Amino acid sequence: MNLSEQLAKHTRQVIWGGNWTVSNLKDNLDGLTWQQATKQVHSFNSIAALVYHVNYFVLAALTVLRGEPLTAHDKFSFDVPSITTPQEWEMLMNKTFADAEQFAQMVENLPEEKLWENFANEKYGSYYRNIQGIIEHYHYHLGQIALIRKLVIEEGVS
Repeated sequence: MNLSEQLAKHTRQVIWGGNWTVSNLKDNLDGLTWQQATKQVHSFNSIAALVYHVNYFVLAALTVLRGEPLTAHDKFSFDVPSITTPQEWEMLMNKTFADAEQFAQMVENLPEEKLWENFANEKYGSYYRNIQGIIEHYHYHLGQIALIRKLVIEEGVS
């Protein structure tokens, strides 16, 4: 397995399971209602906002992987659309999972030598740095999602 394939594997594992931490996005979102996903706990971001946020950066990386210019801006990464129905929550999850798989496929097919080239612009570092960063970003926010999920469930939000 080359490095591109390994990075794709790690991406899929943080989303669907099988990683070293034994925690993944799918399991942490399964069974959550739209009310639980949008519940504001203390001053934390909602689960829905965190899901939108991590996917925002996946979509930004996908544009570069497709050969398009990077146009994403950090300031928009928490602009989660209003979620007021089960269908809207389901749509956000489905989009997030579909985008993650597309990202993993593109990474998997990336020639290994491409990993060491600049990602969109020299200031962003290499493709490897950005792909690994996406994986680390998933893990970082996955921890938050897991904790917020526990708090929301303990509060009995349905």
